[in-house]
Parts: sequence; structure tokens; C-alpha cells
Amino acid sequence: MKNFTKYKKGYYMPPTIDLSWANKEYPDRAPIWCSVDLRDGNQSLVIPMSIDEKIEFYKMLIKIGFKEIEVGFPAASDTEYALLRRLVEDNLIPPDVTIQVLTQAREHIIKKTFAALKGVKNAIVHVYNSTSVAQREQVFKMNKDEIKKIAVDGAKLLQKLTEEAGENYRFEYSPESFTGTEPEYALEVCNAVLDVWQPTADRKAIINIPVTVEMSMPHIYAMQVAYISQNLKYRDNVVLSIHPHNDRGCGVADSEMGLLAGAERIEGTLFGNGERTGNVDIVTIGMNMFALGVDPGLDFSNMPELVEMYERVTRMHVYDRQPYAGALVFAAFSGSHQDAIAKGMRYREENDPSRWTVPYLPIDPKDVGREYEGDVIRINSQSGKGGVGYIMEQKYGIDMPKKMREDFGYCVKGVSDREHKELLPDEIYQIFLDEYVNVDTPYKLIDFLLKKEPDGMRRGEVDIEIDGKLQKLPARGNGRLDAVSNALQENLKIHYKDLTYSEHALEIGQNARAVSYIGLVGESGKITWGAGLDTDIITSSILALFSAINRMKRGK
Repeated sequence: MKNFTKYKKGYYMPPTIDLSWANKEYPDRAPIWCSVDLRDGNQSLVIPMSIDEKIEFYKMLIKIGFKEIEVGFPAASDTEYALLRRLVEDNLIPPDVTIQVLTQAREHIIKKTFAALKGVKNAIVHVYNSTSVAQREQVFKMNKDEIKKIAVDGAKLLQKLTEEAGENYRFEYSPESFTGTEPEYALEVCNAVLDVWQPTADRKAIINIPVTVEMSMPHIYAMQVAYISQNLKYRDNVVLSIHPHNDRGCGVADSEMGLLAGAERIEGTLFGNGERTGNVDIVTIGMNMFALGVDPGLDFSNMPELVEMYERVTRMHVYDRQPYAGALVFAAFSGSHQDAIAKGMRYREENDPSRWTVPYLPIDPKDVGREYEGDVIRINSQSGKGGVGYIMEQKYGIDMPKKMREDFGYCVKGVSDREHKELLPDEIYQIFLDEYVNVDTPYKLIDFLLKKEPDGMRRGEVDIEIDGKLQKLPARGNGRLDAVSNALQENLKIHYKDLTYSEHALEIGQNARAVSYIGLVGESGKITWGAGLDTDIITSSILALFSAINRMKRGK
């Protein structure tokens, strides 16, 4: 690319700070979560949500555990004003939930915001103004003192109107475009605002450090957060919040490192929806904590329900590979992955089921409402015997011998490759029935009668059908299966060796079916497999023998 020389870093390094936070492995407790889906997320939609859609989304946010929800910018939109009034008039704000509203630090906007808040008991009024070098020089054409005065005047008006309303609203301030602001100046503005509010232990202020536009690597942002955290006035009475956007694709990393650096609160959206590349994805941050054994304080145990609601009301799509929530994030198509997962699941069952250590799966899909069958092992032309065998065993109780599992795996891959599609479990099971079970051409078993002789041998007849004609074959062997095998080889000139046999029950009870598997090594040295299914175990074994012989005859 030719034009890289016109870009240079737009961020500013903070002064020397204490970096001991960088030695932490991960956040050891959940932050305060604030959803901005109804405001920041909504304003980025091609078709913004209706009031009814917003209320459905709002109720879902409460259901999964959010205690702070930014419902809009009521002074900037009639819809958002109406939404807030609807929440109040329909008594939709639980006592333990705090509503947040956003306002610019401008007098007429702040006054309209307070009019919308009438009747709300628990509220955060979030005021902001831009502080970056680019905004000061290009947009406002103001110096540092003038920009700071906007923030201070806004803070004073918030305090005055709250006192006049007789409420106990909490205040939040954001130096918008913080990432393009000199950290020392951003700190100066934040401290000037705090001097107005004089926060206390029972009425803490929120200072929010937004990544309005990502400009640096995550560790730089974390150092900026650490600098603010370590130098704020009234620090014990301030909740340090962060609001990362995702322009560089680092929103989650910014958030996680920001928490290590001293942040205690995160504003974001459920699946990262927001302006440009979006806000930080709260689901991913919370689930990352969960995967490290930390309670995120939010309940994502029914992820499919959450995704369905989100996609329906926002008309956005949760990407198939979106961490934790996407339709394919647990899906393994690769044969080696499937084999490792299947073995890991068996290992877990045989050892310590309280610990999750399954290869390729960072969390148990069931913890977010997903199922192993259909969600984890997915079959296409890239799949192998491990995945196919796992589906057959877990969903249908078919536990094939190892070598037969490999043969069946190639059979299934061939079908998927020819049809150029993923195969669903029922389609795979049907392939097994069609290709391996009770195969009856060219030789069809009609009946058999074998009596035990004094020497322990079995002697009798096997009735078969060949090309529509019945034949009776004399049979003798040291067991029923051996006798039938001898009859077929001796009378039909069929040659094979090394018969491999196994069987098991499919169900429990009087009418339970049994399935038998037989492998025959033909003259070419290739093993051919067949299966038999019947309520009688002996019959199922003989049907499996016929299946294997017929498949051998047909070149299978």
C-alpha cells in the first residue's frame, strides 16, 4: 500500500505510571456492566428499533442481569424521549435497576434530559464533551481552558437541576475522544468536574474513559487508564468506567487490559453493535471471564434465545464465528478435531466430570444452551471417522468397531463430497442403514434351522433367495454363525477369511433390538463390513454376515 506515510500515531503516551497491574493474569471479578444497546447500539442500526422493540430488548437486558442500562439520548430524539416516559409510566424500572441517559454538556439539552427523567428514582445522568486535539482545533476551535469550561459548566448544571428536582441522581462524565487527548489534560478536565460534584462514598461519581476511536494497541490504552486511575481526585469515591470502540478490532483486549489497569465498569453492547466497527462486545468479555472460572455476573446460559431476540429486533446478524454466540463457534468439521473432541468427551466421562478440559472446546457448549449433537460435531467432506462415530454412538447408540468406523467415515465423506453439503445426523444414520444394515442382494436370508448335535456342533439348513429363487443350503459348524458362514462359502463359492464379529444391544427390554457387526477379509486383502439389526441377537449376527458378503459381492 502506497499511502501509509500520511498516517502517524494520534494518541499520547501518559507520564510514568505504576505498572504493577500488568503482572495480573486476568480480572478476578466482574466489572459493573452498563449496556448501551438501546442508545449507542441503536443509533448505528440501518433501521432503528421501534419503542416496542426497544422495550423487548430492555426486558432481556434485565433478565440476563444488567443493573445499569443506558436507555437513550432523550433530548436528541423524540423516540428516545418517548421510550423513557413509557418506562416510567408503565412502571418498567425495577428498584435494583438504574437507568442511564446521555446528554451533551449544553444547557438546553441538559434541561430537556431532566424533563424526560421526571418520575425516575434511580438514574445516572451522563454528560460529555470532546477534549481531543483534533476536536479542539478543527471542530470547536477552542483552547484547553475553553473546553474545560464546557465540562465544568455542564457538571454544575447537572448538580443544580438534580437538587431542584429533589432527586439523588448520580453523575457520569466522559472526556469524549479521550484516545486523541493528552492524558494529563484529560485528567485535568476530569478532576475539575469532580471538584464540582464532590463525590462521596454513598453517592459515587462515574468517570468514563471512552475509546471513542481506537488509535493504539491495547497496552497503550491500558496505560492511559492506569494513569487516570492513579491520579484522579476523590479516587475512593469514583467509579472508573471505560467505553471501548472497536476500530482496530481490539475492543475486547482494550477492555480486559483496562480492567487490569484500574477500571471498574464497562459500557458496551451485547454483540458489539455500534458506530463504525462497533462497541465492545460484552458477551465476549463476560464469557472470557466465565471460561477462566470467574463469575461474570450476567447470565448467558440461553445464548440461542438471546441471539434470536437480538437478530429479530435489530435486524443485525450474529456472525457464525462470533465468539461463544455464533452458530458455528463450537462446530468441528475437521476429522482430527472431531476425533480429539470425541476422545476428550469420553475421557471426561471416565475421569473428573467436574473439570472441563476437552480439546478444542474452551467451554462446555451446554453452559450456553447448545447441544453436542448438531452444534459440536458437524459432518462434511472434511470430517473423519471420529466425528461420524461419535454422532452414531451418542445419538443412535451405534458403537461400531474401530475399523468399521473408519470405513463408514470414508463412506459418509464420499456422500458429502458428491452432494457438496453438510450432512445432518439423521442423514448420516440413513446412510448407515442403506449401505450396511440388512443388505439383502444378491443373497437374501429367508430362514435358518440349526440343531445342536451330541458333539456340540450345529447342523441344519439355511434358506436363502438368489435372484428370486429359493435355495436350501446344508450347514454345519461349531456355532450358528459358523455354520451359516460355512454353508455360504462351500455352496456359493464365496471366499473370505478372518471374520471379525461384535454386537451389542440398542435398547433395554423384551423387544429390544440388537445390532451386530461383521468384517470379512476377501481374497484381495480388503476388509468389507456389514451390519445386522434384529430383535434376536443370533439373527442379527447372521444378517450382518449376509450384509458383509453382499457388500463384498457388490464391490463395497
